[in-house]
Amino acid sequence: MVKLKKYNRFLKLFVIFLTLTSIFSCSEKNYNLTKIEGKQIPITEKGAETPEIEKFIKPYRDHINKDLDSVLAYCPENLDKNSGKWQTTIGNMLADACVQRGNIIFKSRENKTIDFCLLNFGGIRAGLPKGNVTSRSAFEIMPFENNLVVLALKGEQVLEITSYFVKTQKAQPLSGMTFTITKDKTAKNIVIQGKPFDVNKTYYVATNDYLANGGDNMSFFAKNTQKFDLNYKLRNVLIDYFKEVKTIPVSKDIRITEE
Repeated sequence: MVKLKKYNRFLKLFVIFLTLTSIFSCSEKNYNLTKIEGKQIPITEKGAETPEIEKFIKPYRDHINKDLDSVLAYCPENLDKNSGKWQTTIGNMLADACVQRGNIIFKSRENKTIDFCLLNFGGIRAGLPKGNVTSRSAFEIMPFENNLVVLALKGEQVLEITSYFVKTQKAQPLSGMTFTITKDKTAKNIVIQGKPFDVNKTYYVATNDYLANGGDNMSFFAKNTQKFDLNYKLRNVLIDYFKEVKTIPVSKDIRITEE
């Protein structure tokens, strides 16, 4: 029994010795990377499918597709982002929806109303074809995770907004505001919510959080005096708007004119 204990003790010491020897011998070696090899492995939709995984996720995919394809409203004609120089039918619809839906939250939280809405032309990623409108339509038009925000802007920044239109020469979505571009490339006859523009007034402007931080060179938004995040994704604004109106109104009123 005593011999067995001595043997076990000797065996443990021997194992420790081998371990330490291995560690020190490895630490003395210098390993250098001499070559990196790689190859392109094409991934196709067919090759990427795994039957077991497909079987597992199918019920979830079917459920999501059912929600996305449920009919919310009807669009009486094609709305696209290339239907005009200064305003488009899809841009008008999107900006109008932000004012209408955003006001519900802004009024209840702050007891204030949105004066106008400005979004960006590049943020519209799809048109709205004639026919049934679904939740999928909203995801296609507005695939980003942007929230609707309201900014308090002084009159000087409102004038910067009109200059931005002149500079970019694009149909930026606009609602609640109209003006005329003169031959010398300045704005006149600025009207906001049916009232003449007052440079000394503070206006509440709806936009998305990306633009609010100066995105798309909209630096005037960063000069706001107050910021209200409505925590309302633009995509959800559209979905709720579609549910409410049932038939999409096609706004073709002239919001920006030229002399």
